[in-house]
Amino acid sequence: MRLMMTFKIPTEAGNKAGARHTIGAAIEKLIADTGAQDAYFYMKDGMRAGTIYFEETDQANLTRYNEPLMESLGAQIDIMPVLNLEDLKRGLQGH
Repeated sequence: MRLMMTFKIPTEAGNKAGARHTIGAAIEKLIADTGAQDAYFYMKDGMRAGTIYFEETDQANLTRYNEPLMESLGAQIDIMPVLNLEDLKRGLQGH
């Protein structure tokens, strides 16, 4: 299943991780662990933020992705299933 994970890193936690030079490593680990197909980074609500898209077949793996981000960066995380255009077309067949 294709999933979209969005995360926000509170400013104070992000600044501390930036000063320790660990923020990049945490994000690179997330991308490597998930095998993210796409990754985007931006500011949201005054915080560092990002969105990644990845495939996952075992929901139990989500803790492997979430926990390190929450522990090391204090990240707020949302994950939801998403469809690309081909998925949507396939799902709408016969409607």
